[in-house]
Amino acid sequence: MFLLPLPAAARVAVRHLSVKRLWAPGPAAADMTKGLVLGIYSKEKEENEPQFTSAGENFNKLDFPSVVVVGLGKKTAGVDEQENWHEGKENIRVAVAAGCRQIQDLEIPSVEVDPCGDAQAAAEGAVLGLYEYDDLKQKRKVVVSAKLHGSEDQEAWQRGVLFASGQNLARRLMETPANEMTPTKFAESWIEEQEMGSFLSVAKGSEEPPVFLEIHYKGSPNASEPPLVFVGKGITFDSGGISIKAAANMDLMRADMGGAATICSAIVSAAKLDLPINIVGLAPLCENMPSGKANKPGDVVRARNGKTIQVDNTDAEGRLILADALCYAHTFNPKLIINAATLTGAMDIALGSGATGVFTNSSWLWNKLFEASIETGDRVWRMPLFEHYTRQVIDCQLADVNNIGKYRSAGACTAAAFLKEFVTHPKWAHLDIAGVMTNKDEVPYLRKGMAGRPTRTLIEFLFRFSQDSA
Repeated sequence: MFLLPLPAAARVAVRHLSVKRLWAPGPAAADMTKGLVLGIYSKEKEENEPQFTSAGENFNKLDFPSVVVVGLGKKTAGVDEQENWHEGKENIRVAVAAGCRQIQDLEIPSVEVDPCGDAQAAAEGAVLGLYEYDDLKQKRKVVVSAKLHGSEDQEAWQRGVLFASGQNLARRLMETPANEMTPTKFAESWIEEQEMGSFLSVAKGSEEPPVFLEIHYKGSPNASEPPLVFVGKGITFDSGGISIKAAANMDLMRADMGGAATICSAIVSAAKLDLPINIVGLAPLCENMPSGKANKPGDVVRARNGKTIQVDNTDAEGRLILADALCYAHTFNPKLIINAATLTGAMDIALGSGATGVFTNSSWLWNKLFEASIETGDRVWRMPLFEHYTRQVIDCQLADVNNIGKYRSAGACTAAAFLKEFVTHPKWAHLDIAGVMTNKDEVPYLRKGMAGRPTRTLIEFLFRFSQDSA
């Protein structure tokens, strides 16, 4: 695959050629690994000769003014059952992203991308790879418009653009500083009417009023068809409250609304895809701050379903706001409920950034999420929802349930068990996305920063569900 920048006013083409057409087979060809940039040539720059890495030194036929060459990996790569993803699609995303970033570095405003055998994966690599949050900087990267080279596969390309744009929206929401992304920017009397005391108890420590965001997408021809309900944790800044966090890396807690960001972005993408299903999105939005009005360890609050909660740790606030939101989700008579939340550091310890942890009472729902994740490469892994963990949160001195487990171990599991106390629906899944909140260098086609994961997996889930329902 290579990207071919033309002069600024002209188009930029990305083409996919076989190794044989690039150079004679030999040791260099063995270096054709995914995401490897082999060389750069630009007529825009002072040097007129191409500069290549050792693997690209035999490429000497230039049909265009500029070229970036990257490898696509094994041509026969398919589903890797050990890695739980489609290796070929992931290779394309990595390679296209690497090439498009080189085009961006050359400050060329448009690029055409060869489908590389999978136009959707190529589009995702281009759009995800080119994105960087620089909204607050005076000097920004050149915005590169990526288009498909050729007239075929346009539908798959546009679908990939929408999937990736949805994830980029989540990345932008998560990356925006907390003072720019307050609950009121992302109505307290309504929350009080709904008797969401658990949610309000977290919000009261902040000067920012809480907001309960409700999104309705009606894509089904039958407007009264029961919806799928997505619920997202929306803590726009989490200091920990009275149980305050350590100062190191607290700035990352601007993204503690990652659950809300991903579910909202997935629903926006479903609307752009015109999926023939009904969806409701719910996002309780507030800050968790210490003050004279904030929750104190040992306080007892009452959730929407009447259950009382002993708040032994104010830094376990996400489950408090989700408790009320999950209760409210049932009022829509939904087909299923999925919630996403950057809920526990324990999830990060368990799985790291390798996969989103999924806790669910439905094997059918798990299988659907798992199948979607193989397609997107943004993986999920099933976690236990045993009664063993429930006993640890209902063993409570002052109330019906405690907001933390009895012991330090299995924190992600006891958090999920807590949420289960507010769910009666037989098809519910809790996605703990704390481990995949940020990208350091684990995902090659995402820049460092907030990852917006697992937005594309949620979109793929919705896309497949709509097809199965048609």
